[in-house]
Amino acid sequence: MDFKEKIKQLKKEKKAVVLAHYYQVPEIQEVADYVGDSLGLSQKAAETDAAIIVFAGVHFMAETAKILNPSKTVLLPDLEAGCSLAESCPPEAFGKFVDTHPDHTVVTYVNCSAEIKALTDIVCTSSNALKIIASLPEDRPIIFAPDRNLGRYIMKKTGRTMLLWDGSCVVHEAFSIDKLIALCKEYPGHKVIAHPESEEHILKTATYVGSTSGMIEYVKTHPTDKFIVATEAGILHKMQEAVPMAELIPAPAKEDNTCACSECAYMKVNTMKKLYECLLNESPQIEVAKDIREKALIPIERMLELSK
Repeated sequence: MDFKEKIKQLKKEKKAVVLAHYYQVPEIQEVADYVGDSLGLSQKAAETDAAIIVFAGVHFMAETAKILNPSKTVLLPDLEAGCSLAESCPPEAFGKFVDTHPDHTVVTYVNCSAEIKALTDIVCTSSNALKIIASLPEDRPIIFAPDRNLGRYIMKKTGRTMLLWDGSCVVHEAFSIDKLIALCKEYPGHKVIAHPESEEHILKTATYVGSTSGMIEYVKTHPTDKFIVATEAGILHKMQEAVPMAELIPAPAKEDNTCACSECAYMKVNTMKKLYECLLNESPQIEVAKDIREKALIPIERMLELSK
């Protein structure tokens, strides 16, 4: 079956839009109406007039789309597409943590569940985190969750002290500094670019640190350079399209795998077959309880307003 053509046909018939994250497999990125990072996907979800939103990403992303579009049908090709970072911040435990620090402004990275967002004052992404933190009063203490690595990066860049939740992304913590050093010696002319969810020793090797979209924009300004890319390997597809003359090498993971790079198993559970079937059957659908949705909408809208 030609899934690509079938999906295009169904999108037209059902007035549907497919939003895909950069970490999806290339085939899904090619059939998507928009490919982006968490901020871009949130913005597109907020402004779409499509009747159906198919989110080719992970569960928290589809939840965000549903929070922004309660009257629309939001589909996720596979409900098992979760997130290790989101799972590292259980709502009950985080709620108790917030309650013990009632004077703190709660800032959460978008990579968290709807329940966590409902406990939040403002959401951020890696694209706008520095701007979000800079917008807060300097005399107001801050809780930042769930990613401790991103939190440390923000503190270093802004000079703000924040109380960090001890969560992390297994993909961005999987990079091997020893293998990266060896790779840099093998390719001495290559610049290292990294995502701020990576551990500090990886960030110290980087010429540029930024979000997935920021990394793509950076290589576009250096189109003939050579890069070692320290984020999930799915980004290489759109990045190479943007800079066909650049040499791109994925940063090595601690454990050997088929591509010797770091991949998110959750992102990769989505397939073209699942994408086709979920659009055909309009299932599985994402639902968010009304009370959680209404609370979570406030910090998301604050983020979107500040990101204009």
